[in-house]
Amino acid sequence: MSVATLFARFGLGRRDGAAGADVPIRDWVQVGRSQPTRLSGFDTTLVWVAMALVALGLVMVYSASVALPDSPRFERYAHSHFLTRHLMAIAIAVLAGVVVVQVPIDTWEKAAPWLFLGVLVLLVVVLIPGIGKGVNGARRWIPLGLMNFQPSELAKLAMAMYGAGYMVRKMDVKEKFLRAVLPMAFAVALVGLLLLAEPDMGAFLVIAAIAMGILFLGGVNGRMFFLITLILVGAFVLMITTSEWRRERIFAYLDPWDERYTLGKAYQLSHSLIAFGRGELFGQGLGGSVEKLHYLPEAHTDFLLAVIGEELGFVGVACVVVAFFWLARRMFHIGRQAIALDRVYAGLFAQGIGIWIGGQAFINMGVNLGVLPTKGLTLPLMSYGGSAILMNVVALAMVLRVDIENRQLMRGGRA
Repeated sequence: MSVATLFARFGLGRRDGAAGADVPIRDWVQVGRSQPTRLSGFDTTLVWVAMALVALGLVMVYSASVALPDSPRFERYAHSHFLTRHLMAIAIAVLAGVVVVQVPIDTWEKAAPWLFLGVLVLLVVVLIPGIGKGVNGARRWIPLGLMNFQPSELAKLAMAMYGAGYMVRKMDVKEKFLRAVLPMAFAVALVGLLLLAEPDMGAFLVIAAIAMGILFLGGVNGRMFFLITLILVGAFVLMITTSEWRRERIFAYLDPWDERYTLGKAYQLSHSLIAFGRGELFGQGLGGSVEKLHYLPEAHTDFLLAVIGEELGFVGVACVVVAFFWLARRMFHIGRQAIALDRVYAGLFAQGIGIWIGGQAFINMGVNLGVLPTKGLTLPLMSYGGSAILMNVVALAMVLRVDIENRQLMRGGRA
């Protein structure tokens, strides 16, 4: 397939004037005899949609947390404490994203196994008393001064990178179960055991989804994929049946208005549903939430969407849902472009990030709306959390780099 055909197929050419004539490729890319290709265009819509979600998240985090200092638990904090820290995390994330987007995907591909090993070390380190910080019975954070770093967030990125590289290396044996699947299954199981020790079942669920999605998109035999799915479902069922508090969460999810659960395991869910009910079509107005006034726990993190529903109504929630759907769909499209250009690693990686961002958003929304059992997962790009915002922006910057390199190849340059 020629460059011109690819250029037309993906519709990435720029039009000039009412006549719609194609602008010459030389106006898009400048190539010197002794210097690499210099790009003059990228997917601005992807950037604007991500920035809109981050900006809305900043506003809603402030709205959801402004009353927290009235509680004895946060009485030492200023009313703008969470806003300031969230804004600082966004600034760090944007700077990191600007740096990351400069690095070629080939470099990340080579670094993927080492990053995965580094994540395993961090997941062990966070469990060490005196190093890992415990909150509400979970030990998931490593204090770093400016922010508390959560290794499980880096593990999601590392799994997408490692999984894509793994499928490229195993491309010739993907029809053979033992050689194609078992090593990846062992890696996921190892990460899962470390995450469950924190415990952080939500992160394990997302990481398992990323690994499964990359295996499926990489072309693993359908029967093997079905077998892996059964094993994973069985593992999650076993974890639930052997843990009393997880069983209670499932029962509470099934009937949150049961008097046994409304003030217990279903407390968050019941108040989340009340918040959505109060929001109706257009909401109570920005700042008008009642549930955030110490009724809805973790309103600025796991249940931020409920505050959006109460203050901005169905219209606000629908806009957020559409934005995440578009974002995930766009990342899958970028991945398909890369695979069509014979850049399999870059393509699978971009689609793995799409599974991460889209899948985690789906789970968070489902939990807030009572469609899925309550699980501690933040809303990507929006919820309060320094390391989560940092890793989300870095992952999107890497996908943007995939898109930039795709465009360079389709315009006759070098990736």
